[in-house]
Amino acid sequence: MNANDFLSGGFAPAPESTDHFEIKKTYDLYIGGKWVKAAKRFQTTNPANGEVLSEVALAGKKEVNQAVKAARKAYDEIWSKLSGAERGKYLFRIARLLQERAREFAVVETMDGGKPIRESRDVDVPLAAAHFFYHAGWADKLTYAFPGAEVSPIGVVGQVIPWNFPLLMAAWKIAPALACGNTVVLKPAETTPLTALKLAELFEDAGLPAGVVNIITGAGETGQSLVEHPDVDKVAFTGSTAVGKAIRRSVAGTGKKFTLELGGKAANIVFEDAAINEAVEGIVTGIFFNQGHVCCAGSRLFVQESVADKVIKKLQKRMESLVVGNPLDKNTDVGAINSASQLERIKELVKAGKEEGACIWQPSGGVPRKGNWFKPTLFTECAQSHRIVQEEIFGPVLAIQTFRTPREALTKANNTPYGLSGGVWTDKGSKIFKMTTGLNAGVVWANTFNKFDPTSPFGGYKESGIGREGGLHGLSAYCNLSH
Repeated sequence: MNANDFLSGGFAPAPESTDHFEIKKTYDLYIGGKWVKAAKRFQTTNPANGEVLSEVALAGKKEVNQAVKAARKAYDEIWSKLSGAERGKYLFRIARLLQERAREFAVVETMDGGKPIRESRDVDVPLAAAHFFYHAGWADKLTYAFPGAEVSPIGVVGQVIPWNFPLLMAAWKIAPALACGNTVVLKPAETTPLTALKLAELFEDAGLPAGVVNIITGAGETGQSLVEHPDVDKVAFTGSTAVGKAIRRSVAGTGKKFTLELGGKAANIVFEDAAINEAVEGIVTGIFFNQGHVCCAGSRLFVQESVADKVIKKLQKRMESLVVGNPLDKNTDVGAINSASQLERIKELVKAGKEEGACIWQPSGGVPRKGNWFKPTLFTECAQSHRIVQEEIFGPVLAIQTFRTPREALTKANNTPYGLSGGVWTDKGSKIFKMTTGLNAGVVWANTFNKFDPTSPFGGYKESGIGREGGLHGLSAYCNLSH
């Protein structure tokens, strides 16, 4: 890779070092506290340049069964018998180790997933540690969390996580499960397995009992085998709506508990009385954070007609300043698209947007020659029927529409099969309350966007999923509660 590929934005390159840790040439499966080989392997690559980072074991039905058995044994013999205070000690230890190794995890997350190092360093890793800290605190207080209820663990939990926030999603799922006394089999996404495997190494160093967490890597068939395993008591999935529907069908009638955090098509609504400069920054954060690889991304922008031209001009000016390039460079704002297949999906929908009559705009400047890249993009003159308005793009593409009244904004915003998140920008508190209560979304931000905290539940309605993660709502999803 030539450093000149990434010179843009008027900044000198400021690459993060990669010489302070090791990515092994091969990784096995982490089952029962041991590293277990599999018959097949697959490669994981850096999406910014296509270079192979490592070869990872591919778990088949045999290995999935082995992992579930290890989790069941650990649940029956060790973890469910420990006091909440003892479980909490392990979670606190994991959180502190994650903080100590934050730089290593941030760099690996960026290399494997393509997101800018600033985001991995400042958002993903700190939030992952915060989830372990938060749930460690609840481990011995579950009777206070749910007063009047008999609280007991569910058992063995099968968890399948996506490629957009690999480490953070692992923490979101593992921390509450362990705090409540369950054991875990986790299947990370096939394109981003490395931080989950690094997490397994950290669990070893933390002295976590064998089998409490098992990490198996593979593709969709591996996840399917885990979800359908008869000895899994609960399934937790984050990913696409199509796969979520398939999972719900497969667990129907089995008695398994499940939570599904699926896709989104969030509306970001800007009123004429909003602080426009701050709103523009929030729009950029809402859609271009993590290259738009965010289920709650503000991918639909609704601007009040009287300020639409002003907002769009300011937005275009701000987009011209975005640095697209080497994810390991601390100047980079927009990194690489996670995979070639996702890049093709983005290109397909952008092509459809142009063919259906929307007007495309992209900032000047190029993108690196190697790797998976797509420029930050916005569309104006969009209609409700356009695919770029109705379908989740999962990339750095914004569809802009205008409105005149709050009622019109709500009608357009709610005209979607999804209901995960939304945002409102205005200086009137009464308008905030009216709009946030009217939006059919599980998470709504006011005068900000993409802010997360482990104490706050996250989840959606309609085709955006079932259940919540984070806060007491997320904790309850990993408990049996009887009154």
